[in-house]
Amino acid sequence: MAAARAALCVAGAALSLYALHVERAHAQDPSYRAACDLREGVSCSHVFGSRWGRGLGLVEPLLGKDSVINLPNGALGLLFYGLQGILGPIRGRAASVLLLASSVASALASLWLAAILAFVLHDLCLVCLTSYGVNLLLLRLNLRRWRRPKTD
Repeated sequence: MAAARAALCVAGAALSLYALHVERAHAQDPSYRAACDLREGVSCSHVFGSRWGRGLGLVEPLLGKDSVINLPNGALGLLFYGLQGILGPIRGRAASVLLLASSVASALASLWLAAILAFVLHDLCLVCLTSYGVNLLLLRLNLRRWRRPKTD
């Protein structure tokens, strides 16, 4: 389970770094085409450049576009995968609770953003969908850990 967690955290962090790269490149040059921009309707740069690419699309309407907590979703992903990677090897109930709680939050955020992709942006973001899959796999690992008999 430790190797699977490490692999998922590395994959998630790589996806998050790529999302940050695409968002920055697109902000500097709106004509930028990322490798994940396959055609109209299949474009991660369109998604990352939208208001939904920062703060899950929720921070801007509440606190403004320039709010310090209106972070790119890729940065939020890096924080999440870092937390998962750091807490994963730590034994104990507190670590298990934090792992599970953060995984549930990321799964809910993934469902929210998937709905935004489908019903608001009408776009398919391959990087996004892959990260949602990583998040769900981490949730599965954390549920298994939570259900394991407590010996520590």
